[in-house]
Amino acid sequence: MRSDAVTKGMQQAPHRSLFNALGLTKEEMERPLIGIVSSYNEIVPGHMNLDKIVNAVKMGVAMAGGTPLVFPAIAVCDGIAMGHIGMKYSLVTRDLIADSTEAMAMAHQFDALVMVPNCDKNVPGLLMAAARVNIPTIFVSGGPMLAGKVNGCKTSLSSMFEAVGAYSAGNMTLEEVEQYENKACPTCGSCSGMYTANSMNCLTEVLGMGLKGNGTIPAVYSERIKLAKHAGMQIMELVRKDIKPRDILTKKAFLNALTMDMALGCSTNSMLHLPAIAHEAGVELNVDIANEISEKTPNLCHLAPAGHTYMEDLNEAGGIYAVMNEINKKGLLYTECLTVTGKTVGENIEGCVNLDPDTIRTIDDPYSETGGIAVLKGNLALEGSVVKRSAVDPEMMKHEGPARVFDCEEDAIKAIKGGKIISGDVVVIRYEGPKGGPGMREMLNPTSAIMGMGLGSSVALITDGRFSGASRGAAIGHVAPEAAVGGNIALVEEGDIIQIDIMANTLNFVISEDELEKRRAKWQPRKPKVTSGYLARYASMVTSSSRGAILEIPAK
Repeated sequence: MRSDAVTKGMQQAPHRSLFNALGLTKEEMERPLIGIVSSYNEIVPGHMNLDKIVNAVKMGVAMAGGTPLVFPAIAVCDGIAMGHIGMKYSLVTRDLIADSTEAMAMAHQFDALVMVPNCDKNVPGLLMAAARVNIPTIFVSGGPMLAGKVNGCKTSLSSMFEAVGAYSAGNMTLEEVEQYENKACPTCGSCSGMYTANSMNCLTEVLGMGLKGNGTIPAVYSERIKLAKHAGMQIMELVRKDIKPRDILTKKAFLNALTMDMALGCSTNSMLHLPAIAHEAGVELNVDIANEISEKTPNLCHLAPAGHTYMEDLNEAGGIYAVMNEINKKGLLYTECLTVTGKTVGENIEGCVNLDPDTIRTIDDPYSETGGIAVLKGNLALEGSVVKRSAVDPEMMKHEGPARVFDCEEDAIKAIKGGKIISGDVVVIRYEGPKGGPGMREMLNPTSAIMGMGLGSSVALITDGRFSGASRGAAIGHVAPEAAVGGNIALVEEGDIIQIDIMANTLNFVISEDELEKRRAKWQPRKPKVTSGYLARYASMVTSSSRGAILEIPAK
């Protein structure tokens, strides 16, 4: 066993003395040592229940003959970090999580790992670590929150942000906002729509790294505890069969994930995370292929914020396997891919029936014949940009209007809430990218302000930052190259005409080549917004990739 390096032989006597200090018995030291990566904390609603999940995993591991040993991983609540300097720290934690988990797993020579994540950057960070370390690994998330209910209608966190915009526009009273405030997030768990956390937990299941129900069983259901016990037991099967992450995380598995991303209408952040995870698994995944996959993949789900169904509804409809079985009626999945169940994708989804065609549309009655995400290119995004097509109003699929240019999120929000943005405008927020932010903040506050002001069907927003999975409307993010490295978004001036054609996958601004060259000659790099601390170090290392502003730390 891998753990023999710390438990067997005379040279390991000092190591065993330290295991004795932990209270481990000789019998426990003779079993496989299973590291359980606990993302439990008391600040993130999606993580406050993970102590229960971890305890269930420990029981499962012990029942199956392993020795469970818990160590932590950090996690940020993107909702609480939104709208202030904290959002600059959200995406960068993905790399901190991957690095620190890799360090713990290698330093202590675990035989296998059980990852217990839930919210936004925590899931991809641990998937990246799993691919790097490449020892038997299984995931079990904390599960989604139940939807809130206001005035008899289901609601969620995105409704809360939009309520703030509606209040600013005079369309909602303080009492009505407080009602949303008290009811939008009624339980623990990852926020209840198809936002980034749930997108990544669902795609973990699609990739084959989690058991059935990993992405959809609500956090408060006892079924989630049973799932955790089964994950603890199944990791021992993976140890016995020596099934490792890179046996599962193949090119075909990632193509399956992109296909299901389109069918489910996942967060645009998946376009950042999937290539980064693939990179760690030794797979080159260019997001340009997203449009090719989208063209042949119908969008079957419109979960919040795109529609009025929620994760609990998807779970009752049959979950991810039911969507996979439905989409594969067109033969779009690689069913031979191996998974942590020890079976193939095809074996896993066989017989998984769509129980609610209102939540999971049938292949013959999709929301659209093309997928939920599109990658746009043009002279405003030479290396790509990303839009959640399934959450865009039909009248905004093609839009042309004057640029209203802002060099930070805060200035844009003031203008939107101050009534200075009008129908037809295109709001451009730049210097919010991975280097320019630094940290590539999410622009949920500006998009929510636009929706709250009643401009969601007439105003577009473009940024070199990111959009939250909770964003909706004509919100185009991840524009690359970013402004901070001289991308053309830095050269847009107030009043320039922006042309958006989502169906044609194009994003341009009207400018002659001569004028573009004049502006480029005058452009000067800006001084960094932070000069010390982790953000400064991160900004100095990170590169804006040609694959749509995917973040990569250069190889060690």
